[in-house]
Amino acid sequence: MNPAPNLILIGPMGAGKTCIGRRLAERFTLDFIDVDQAIVESAGASIPTLFELAGEAGFRQHERQVLQRLMAGRGQLVSTGGGAVLDAGNREAIARNGFVVYLRVSVQAQLERLARDKGRPLLQRPDREQVLQDLAFQRDPLYRQLADLTLDTDPYTATEATSHLVVRLAALWQRQDLPA
Repeated sequence: MNPAPNLILIGPMGAGKTCIGRRLAERFTLDFIDVDQAIVESAGASIPTLFELAGEAGFRQHERQVLQRLMAGRGQLVSTGGGAVLDAGNREAIARNGFVVYLRVSVQAQLERLARDKGRPLLQRPDREQVLQDLAFQRDPLYRQLADLTLDTDPYTATEATSHLVVRLAALWQRQDLPA
């Protein structure tokens, strides 16, 4: 058993972190927190607007501040943004404050799942497949390094993936609600 106060989902966009995360949070009676939504609430602007006004570096600064604040909480399922693992401080905070589940997804499945999505600033280019391949090349080693558990979501619906994770988490993760 690996005790931790929170469940934290990492992985690329389109892996199912929000959809699966909501279901897991309900199943384990955890507060669901989507880091991207928390950034929007904190900054008072949408993520595309933040990227437009502050660039990716400015967005990452907001992400770092929000994530550090959230990591002080307990009894939560935290769904991170795909790039949260790029910051070493974020990785350290995630590892220290949660049982980390890496939801892996292929570039092909991402292209299918995100085909109509217009709200992701990094994909607002004609070469979406190349962008996703480049992001996977850069981030996959970080996801793997951080993960306590990995699930490939390609073959599953959100409901099926949740069922698989519930069984695996019951065997591997122990909720730790008391302060360390």
